[in-house]
Amino acid sequence: MEKNEGTVDRVIRVILGSILIIRPIQMGLSGGLAIIMMLIGLILLITGIIGYCGLYTVIGINTLKKKAD
Repeated sequence: MEKNEGTVDRVIRVILGSILIIRPIQMGLSGGLAIIMMLIGLILLITGIIGYCGLYTVIGINTLKKKAD
């Protein structure tokens, strides 16, 4: 897997993912909505940490800046 997320993209994913995981717990939410929010948050957090998004590969997006040779 080649990284396809830039630094800004990764930071936004980690922050948003963390919020989507923590917020339902803070609000005392339970049930389907809380689970969906937490799953989306987990996906964002993991993809932000590893720097690779499978969906980006499928639709041909790459936010990672290539180093000049």
